[in-house]
Amino acid sequence: MAKARQFEGSMVALVTPFRNGKIDRKALRGLLDFHLRSGTDVLIPCGTTGESATMSHDEHRRLMSIVVEYVDGRAPVICGAGSNNTEEALGLVRYARRAKADGVLVVTPYYNKPTQEGLYRHYQYLASKVDIPMVLYNVPGRTGVSLSPHTVARLAKIDTVVAVKEASGDLGQVDEILSLCDITVLSGDDGLTFPMMAIGARGVISVTANIVPIKVRAMVHRALKGDMVGARALHQEMYELAKVLFVESNPIPVKTALGMMRKIKPELRLPLCAMTKANQQKLRKVLKTLGVIQ
Repeated sequence: MAKARQFEGSMVALVTPFRNGKIDRKALRGLLDFHLRSGTDVLIPCGTTGESATMSHDEHRRLMSIVVEYVDGRAPVICGAGSNNTEEALGLVRYARRAKADGVLVVTPYYNKPTQEGLYRHYQYLASKVDIPMVLYNVPGRTGVSLSPHTVARLAKIDTVVAVKEASGDLGQVDEILSLCDITVLSGDDGLTFPMMAIGARGVISVTANIVPIKVRAMVHRALKGDMVGARALHQEMYELAKVLFVESNPIPVKTALGMMRKIKPELRLPLCAMTKANQQKLRKVLKTLGVIQ
């Protein structure tokens, strides 16, 4: 029997605005309103783009609660809840469940470099302890380890494992996952969203959607409806933006862009630091071309 598709479409990997070292609640509410008005399908705080790696666990939990409470059911919220320590990840997943998040996004344990069996046991353990929809997150460029398609297929047999965010940059991996199991594949790489959807992915967890949520949603929904010509046109329109948003480590460029749009103060936490002047110029030029800023 086919597994129900709980999450698909245009999902934003939400930035966390800071002001004077603290979460900027006013700016955060403004970003959430921006996405709710723009029709973003799912909101995802506390991920890589949300700088979860520089937040304390207390801040991480507080951010989950702020977003879930403010959104108040107007769109699904999937909270980032990963760690390289399985028990720490369990604490975050349990909190997301208590906060009434609609799901959790759980990155592969970074730095430890577990085996495929270790990866399987990590996710299986979390799923056995907390009844909440789980999205696996495979981003080997960040973590140093990659979920194999066969491990994804093993995990897909668990009822609460509903999707995988694939950010390996490997279309062959996506093809193999889809050939092995029934799981929703989501793009974790904006530049590859269109080709990934052409071979069966069902949406994107997007950095670019922070800047142009209406365009990202339109592209994804055209692809879901089979309008690949229209989807490709929007993919090409946004391609330079998707590239420049990764010219330096994410989320440096996207927070800089939101600063240029006057939506947030583009404050980062060390070891992340301000974007170089040369790259800021490149970013500004792309934003002007798209009509995002004057």
